Amino acid sequence: MSLKVSIITIVYNNCTCIAGCIQSVQQQTYPDIEHIVIDGGSTDGTQEQIEKNCHCLAYYKSEKDNGLYDALNKGIHQATGDIVGVMHSDDMFYEPDTVQKIVDAFEKSKADIVYANGLYVDKHDPMKVMRVYAAKPFRDRYLRFGWVPLHTTIYAKRELFLKYGMYDINYDIASDYEISLRWLTNKDIKTHFLNLSVVKMRLGGKSTNPTLQKKKSTEDLHIIHKYNLHGPFTLGFKIIRKIPQYIIPRIMNNSDETLKTLMLTPRGKMLELQERFHAFRTGKRRK
Repeated sequence: MSLKVSIITIVYNNCTCIAGCIQSVQQQTYPDIEHIVIDGGSTDGTQEQIEKNCHCLAYYKSEKDNGLYDALNKGIHQATGDIVGVMHSDDMFYEPDTVQKIVDAFEKSKADIVYANGLYVDKHDPMKVMRVYAAKPFRDRYLRFGWVPLHTTIYAKRELFLKYGMYDINYDIASDYEISLRWLTNKDIKTHFLNLSVVKMRLGGKSTNPTLQKKKSTEDLHIIHKYNLHGPFTLGFKIIRKIPQYIIPRIMNNSDETLKTLMLTPRGKMLELQERFHAFRTGKRRK
């Protein structure tokens, strides 16, 4: 019996992107996907765009909510899949067979969580990579240095929400970090790293808005203390590790194909990356 996958999309006033998000899910080759869309009562035409595509959705609801994590919880309560993933209204899958690869990873690894790599792209040009969020096989010590996988690359067995709880709505902007640590610090939860890019995210969401970074850092620090990590030390590393994520695309000329090759063949491409970084920093190549 195949695993059923629930994709949860939350949206509020994003009429320019929501149809593309729905289309990206519909283009997946994996046959057993239910797409659940929760709208926060949009007033900009988003609801009309969703209604045009309602035939593609397993569930759709538009009503006022108590923030994005409340909306995600509403979607999860409606989910009937074995696996749950989040795709925001700005997002799109990296390839048409992405969900198939995720399911294959679950079946092969017998893991409770599968996570992968993700890319941030230009808001108006999804082919232009702006930030690379590469993950790696999990080790406990990574958490102390501010590392967690990109949340929209994390696919979890639905039973984890039933057993360990939903998103904590006491956090306005960092509950995805909290639930990631809740899972990753739990020795009973088995994880598996899929070394592929699975999502493209347009820059411009809450977590990438500079005006909200102070609030996010405050919530992050509270969560860091909650899980007995290293306070400002962990937070500092969490912030600093974003810097190379922005630098790498500039060095690699924002090339989606080159970045894909880099992550799949790291040794040879890392030498190339070091060479390009030297040229980028000094203005000249090594002899």
